[in-house]
Amino acid sequence: MTTEIPKVTEIVADVYDITVKQAPDARWRVFLFDGPTPTLVDAGFADTVDVVAAAAEELGITPERIIITHGDGDHVGGLGGLVDRFDLESWVPEAVEVEVEPDYRFGDGDEIGPFIAVSIAGHARGHHSLVDEDRGIAVIGDALFGSDTRGLPPGYFVLPTAHYSDDLGRADDELSNFLAYDFDVGLLYHGTNVTENASEKVAAFVDFGGKR
Repeated sequence: MTTEIPKVTEIVADVYDITVKQAPDARWRVFLFDGPTPTLVDAGFADTVDVVAAAAEELGITPERIIITHGDGDHVGGLGGLVDRFDLESWVPEAVEVEVEPDYRFGDGDEIGPFIAVSIAGHARGHHSLVDEDRGIAVIGDALFGSDTRGLPPGYFVLPTAHYSDDLGRADDELSNFLAYDFDVGLLYHGTNVTENASEKVAAFVDFGGKR
């Protein structure tokens, strides 16, 4: 049975992991970045808009912008509700279909405030990760999962299984797109966030697969 009691964790200063739903073996979340333009990354589900709003109120932060990483239901379901709730400026990848017309579309290499969009497709059509090198943080999206989702110790990355990937080979190949960027923290939607040496761990994963 899921619950909609918000659980807010500050990953690093002014960057928050907000749980929107929980189950015995899973949880779903969005991320909230405070700053000159407070930004939500992804939207949760249609029925978790109130959970996100309650968490933002608890933190005393009013979001002004939302960026979508890809089109899976747990990432875009709440988009319309959150845009209406906060009058958000919305950014959606060019290839991702959503039910509301976004203010802006973006693609690989585009800058959105402090973030650079990095195309890491394969998991889903139009999937982008977001890198803020000034803060040393990447929102990985679903390009990678936490190692503990596969029964391994937390703190590392694994690829999603084929069941959760449109094209697992492409998902693996495009991880090399991360190698141009340096970040210490990798934020994940499934599994435990990687909070140390994240870009080095991605590079080691890519090297081990013989991709460089």
